[in-house]
Amino acid sequence: MTRRVRRGVRWRVGRGTRGGVRRLAQAWADLRGHSARLVVGLVCAQIALARSGAELARSTAADAVDRSQARAEMAEVEHKGDAARANLVRALGRVLVTPIDREDLYRLSRSVDDVLDHLRDYVRETDLFGPRDLTFAVEPLEALIDGLDKLESAARKMIDAPATVTTAALATRKSCTRLRQLHQSRLTTLLADPVTADLLRERELLSRLDAVGRRLREAADTLADAMLKRSH
Repeated sequence: MTRRVRRGVRWRVGRGTRGGVRRLAQAWADLRGHSARLVVGLVCAQIALARSGAELARSTAADAVDRSQARAEMAEVEHKGDAARANLVRALGRVLVTPIDREDLYRLSRSVDDVLDHLRDYVRETDLFGPRDLTFAVEPLEALIDGLDKLESAARKMIDAPATVTTAALATRKSCTRLRQLHQSRLTTLLADPVTADLLRERELLSRLDAVGRRLREAADTLADAMLKRSH
């Protein structure tokens, strides 16, 4: 219980009253659209961290960053990604209005988190497996970065241009298809050569990148499906 004074009048404000004020403030923010924009911002923040992880992986593939250093930096990025997801989940439990269904937002967030988790595993495996050359991964990772950029662009359209979100999400799928094609092309080349330890290492890393692409495709599909439900 606290005391407040206004114009010489003293009254008591209890915890229940303060909670009611907070709920009214939240409802007012929802009505003005602030909560929906907050949620979109949190989703985009999570996607941006996944992109940071992809950039780090590409730098490692291009031999611009030492693999052990990249592994340590990726652990920090992944930790920030977990925190960003936690922020979004907390917000979903607090706000009254969301741009799409809460369940779809949760699924979208989980798929983006899976993208970052697989990137973490990829960077760790480049250090553990130790293939001499990682340049084969540069193009697939560039396709992944392009897809994440398109996914963030699609997510930002949820409020101001909802009719364009599905088309923007399909652009993400195209980047995922490009990643899959690069994976298949490189794998075909590998399988034409004699089996060596380096070939097996590269095949495992290619499989990891393919898994990253599948998780990104899931995120794009979730967003597209959610906007289709919203339009009905």
